[in-house]
Amino acid sequence: MFMLPGITACSSDDVSDLTKYIQEVKARPKGAIEPLPETKIVESFIFQPEGLRDPFRPTEKSTEDAGPDLAGVSGIKPDTERRKEELEAYSLDTLRMVGTLKDLQGLWGLVRTKDGTIHSVRVGNYMGQNYGKIIRILEDKIELMEIVPDKPGTWREQQATLALVEK
Repeated sequence: MFMLPGITACSSDDVSDLTKYIQEVKARPKGAIEPLPETKIVESFIFQPEGLRDPFRPTEKSTEDAGPDLAGVSGIKPDTERRKEELEAYSLDTLRMVGTLKDLQGLWGLVRTKDGTIHSVRVGNYMGQNYGKIIRILEDKIELMEIVPDKPGTWREQQATLALVEK
């Protein structure tokens, strides 16, 4: 046979201490309410489009509409036939310049990849995913010329720099 223990609660009809506490709280002085912050009046702007270009119309014909003779007018385009170098597999923001080496052939840059491998590079090497060709190596930075897409079917050159990481 199972016996269940009885649970009982202490109860008292005397709530005088609770009543006294409530009266003390109500008797406390009221705090001051902070005033609302002043609203700033914003001057209205009236847009007057007279004489402005329609933003929904192209400013010039695109190279697709211009025909095949005008596509790639600048002549700049990446050499897709060339064999890619190892550092072209990494985006430029994941590479870090960690130093330089100097020998009889000139200055070499030391570049660390995100996996910790250090590679030596020189002027003419490529790195980054935007066909970045190293154009100059200095003690504190490596300068590159990237070829990035511009308008559909065209490319443009953009200079980039990989600065020495101070540790």
